[in-house]
Amino acid sequence: QVHLVESGGGLVQPGGSLRLSCAASGSIFSRNVMGWYRQAPGKQRELVATITKGGVANYADSVKGRFTISGDNAKNTVNLQMNSLKPEDTAVYYCNAVMSWGGNYWGQGTQVTVAS
Repeated sequence: QVHLVESGGGLVQPGGSLRLSCAASGSIFSRNVMGWYRQAPGKQRELVATITKGGVANYADSVKGRFTISGDNAKNTVNLQMNSLKPEDTAVYYCNAVMSWGGNYWGQGTQVTVAS
């Protein structure tokens, strides 16, 4: 079993920054990939960024150059630094972990609102 807890969401003005963190516990040593997804009202959940256990990152085109994902294997955390935020980044952001044996886990989500 894997438990994911997100933190760091909030309200920020356009152009501002936020840092999201995801703390993982449980059988996390078996993870292959961790990442962040987001879901805006009325839209489907979409990939934001992922990072493999070996540190290879992947980003959605919409956030490339603005967001940075990082992982700390020792602390079992994955972070998302979000800069130059835009109103269209407003969404609930979810942490995700995919295990080597196929398990797929989600956190409860954290709200990010970008508005002036």
